Amino acid sequence: QVRLRESGGGLVQPGGSLELSCQASIRTFSQYGLGWFRQYPGKDREFVAGTNYNGGKSSYADSVKGRFFISRDNAENTVHLRMNDLKPDDTAVYYCAGSTVGAIMPGDRISEYDYWGQGTQVTVSS
Repeated sequence: QVRLRESGGGLVQPGGSLELSCQASIRTFSQYGLGWFRQYPGKDREFVAGTNYNGGKSSYADSVKGRFFISRDNAENTVHLRMNDLKPDDTAVYYCAGSTVGAIMPGDRISEYDYWGQGTQVTVSS
């Protein structure tokens, strides 16, 4: 059974930084594309960042480009999201997700992801 577990969420002031991590229990972790999504209350999940099977290709939502950085460690079965210069609009529940079809090129559609974590709350507030 595939499991994804996020950690690292919390409360941070505007302009601050936070790093989310996701630990995966996938035997063939390096064969998956990985992504981070976020969800605002009452809204659909939206794509934040994605990376391909070896971390050689990444993509980002326009709203986070230059501020957020996705990375993965295939030896540790983890994917990280480094978030800098956080804004109140970044307040959301963040989810990591695994994709088989996105192994070569990370996708930005929810339908491309097969496995999801439980989510971790990020709150940006003074």
